[in-house]
Amino acid sequence: MITKIKHLFFLSCLKASELIERDIHLKLNLKEKLQLKTHKLVCNKCKQYHKQSLLIEQCIRDLKSKKALSLDFKKLEERIIIKMRNV
Repeated sequence: MITKIKHLFFLSCLKASELIERDIHLKLNLKEKLQLKTHKLVCNKCKQYHKQSLLIEQCIRDLKSKKALSLDFKKLEERIIIKMRNV
């Protein structure tokens, strides 16, 4: 019984990454959502992977919709200099 419960809720990182990608592109069922949420509670790497995957997906959508990614390089340079001084 405990083995079934353990298998139901605890995923490998490989399976979690598969669910993360499916979550971004498709819909997960309730069981998969719970499994992924439970896994990310104990695995910071998969939690970070999910955030990064969402960011990458958003960047791709922006590029596809031809929204130019505009950066104010002067402000960026100023922020870098400030952070370097604070080190």
